[in-house]
Amino acid sequence: MIKGFGNIIILFFVGVLFLTNPCYAENKLNFKSLQKKLIKDGFDKDKISKYFSQKGVKFEKDGVSSFFMHNEFKLNYNQFKSTKSIKNARKYLKKHKINLSKVEKKYGVDRTIVTAVSLVETRLGTFTGRLSVFNVLATMAALQDKKTCKYFYKEIPKKKRLRKKKYDLKVKRRSNWAYLELKSFIKYTVREKLNMFEIRGSYAGAFGIPQFMPSNAMRLAKDGNGDGKVNLLNHEDSQASIANYLKHYGWKKNIKNKKAKKVLFRYNHSLPYVKTLLEISEILKKRDKVIKG
Repeated sequence: MIKGFGNIIILFFVGVLFLTNPCYAENKLNFKSLQKKLIKDGFDKDKISKYFSQKGVKFEKDGVSSFFMHNEFKLNYNQFKSTKSIKNARKYLKKHKINLSKVEKKYGVDRTIVTAVSLVETRLGTFTGRLSVFNVLATMAALQDKKTCKYFYKEIPKKKRLRKKKYDLKVKRRSNWAYLELKSFIKYTVREKLNMFEIRGSYAGAFGIPQFMPSNAMRLAKDGNGDGKVNLLNHEDSQASIANYLKHYGWKKNIKNKKAKKVLFRYNHSLPYVKTLLEISEILKKRDKVIKG
């Protein structure tokens, strides 16, 4: 009798600790409106409830806050043209020579450009991100709720906060965008039978070797190895997807430099990024000609 009563007491305190756990309370508060909206938009109620109850699903304050801080960081693109980076890119070209040749022939996109994109985006697939894509997109999408938006602002370090007015404008734009990307991410992972909770990516929600956003994965990612699945952590799928993306936006065989810049700018709206890709491609082409010769 006393033993049974003791078990009840233990269970009671475990329940209290669970319900008062900051992470649990935080998730329940911040994802409540988001779940309702997803269900309203046609997602199955039980499945949505299951998704947000998964172990590891949390309100990603630290990662997402990078989007809403004063950020003076500028990426040093010269690192991708270092001797070591170019050497690795040449090894990559050699290792994936057969598939890159197929991709080049099918999509009309230079293998050196596909390799350059892979190098700059994720160092040829060696660093694809550390944050849960589901958590990142869900957190940004949850900011559509006024209470959550207000709570999140207070969590950003004071020294790095944007002014409230600027923050509100950025949240409005980003949260709407993130909600659409979250829907695409759920659909994409279900379609491809991938574990949505294991996929890691950037603080923006981009993932895989080519760092695609979910909406682009849905529309433009390709099955490059013929296994019936599009997995952007697979090199062959990634190579075909990058090439298809560039072809979609106008890349053609023997494309002129001016047009090439415009197409690459669609991949990443950064002129230094575009310039770096073209420079890497030219360096690799010289080596490629030597090998072919």
